[in-house]
Amino acid sequence: MIAIYPGSFDPITLGHLDIIERGSKLFEQVIVAVLRNPDKSPLFTVQERVEQIRKCTIDLPNVEVDSFAGLTVEYARLRNAKVLLRGLRVLSDFEKELQMAHTNETLWDEIETVFLATSNEYSFLSSSVVKEVARFGGSVDHLVPHAVALDIYRCYAETHPGSTPPTATNPATPTTRLRVDQEV
Repeated sequence: MIAIYPGSFDPITLGHLDIIERGSKLFEQVIVAVLRNPDKSPLFTVQERVEQIRKCTIDLPNVEVDSFAGLTVEYARLRNAKVLLRGLRVLSDFEKELQMAHTNETLWDEIETVFLATSNEYSFLSSSVVKEVARFGGSVDHLVPHAVALDIYRCYAETHPGSTPPTATNPATPTTRLRVDQEV
């Protein structure tokens, strides 16, 4: 069975990767579908996000990364996927996602939504939180994959010169967190 894991993934977080990895154990194929939303001003282009996710999921042979615009249900039908995979962090996520699942069923009665609760360590994590931390110069090394952290630091260094990655010489960086030069 094919599952679609849709989202903006701007940027992809360790929480997203947790859902992808767990989903890849449940389904024959997981298609991570990056939404092209012209109404948003993303940090990374769709192509950059697709490439970031491909790098992060290279060791998951049944995971494919693609992009789409429009209704998720129509994309799922096009890809012959009958399942939408969604991660839930908190109760408010469930309310929103349940409403969307019911709406999707009205658009295509063959679609099912499977919810996975996020692992405890990622229950607070969102792409918005990552961007907020980075924008103010904080370390995101423990929130996103290594290569993505480097992309974020580069991006914010261009637009916010005070936002630089923490280093081993920066005493504000806890030693329990990964450094920029470590692999995730």
